[in-house]
Parts: sequence; C-alpha cells; structure tokens
Amino acid sequence: MDERNYLMTWQKYMPVIRLHLKRSLQEEQQFKLNITDFEAAGSRGKSGYTFSINMENGKVTNNISGSAVARDLYELLKADNAIKELLKDKNVKMSVGKSFVLSIKTTHLSSYR
Repeated sequence: MDERNYLMTWQKYMPVIRLHLKRSLQEEQQFKLNITDFEAAGSRGKSGYTFSINMENGKVTNNISGSAVARDLYELLKADNAIKELLKDKNVKMSVGKSFVLSIKTTHLSSYR
C-alpha cells in the first residue's frame, strides 16, 4: 500500500485549502487540482484519485482507510491549527471527483441533537 506518498503534494495545496475552507462558510467552494502533481506522487491506476471525506467537528465520520490520497489530506488537516479552528462545530465534506476538482461544503452543526 502506498503510505504517505501524497503528504508533500497536499502540503503544497494547504494555503489554498485553508482559504477555500474559510470561504466555504458562505458557499460551497471548488477548485481544480493539478493531476500531474498526484500522478508524480504515486499511481492510483484505475481506482483514480476520487474520494470523499466527511468531518464532524474535525473528526472523520466516513471510512477513508481505502484511500491514501484522502488519508494524507486528513493527516495534514488535523495537524494545521488554523484549519482545526475552522473545523470546530462544523460539518465539512471535502471530495474530489473524476474531473479532479476539490469541493468543500461546510455547514454548522446543529445544537439541537
């Protein structure tokens, strides 16, 4: 299994992810990733680079164990203090589809559970 191959690639995107995460409080954000950055880090073959990370209050609520790309992104997100602050009391969904666009959708957690 390709372990931690994508950390450096995601590290490069962290400033733009931070910015879009802040903006996602107003509306869903999307930006195109450079597929060659990820192909250089490791080959995903037919499985591709698509994934979805659902987070509630900074904790992943879906299974990302099968995606090294998603795991490495989450590792950096939880290590970034500014991002950790943005994830507090929020429901955040980050996903990358076949068109290689990262989508970030944020909603506030309901206090009525």
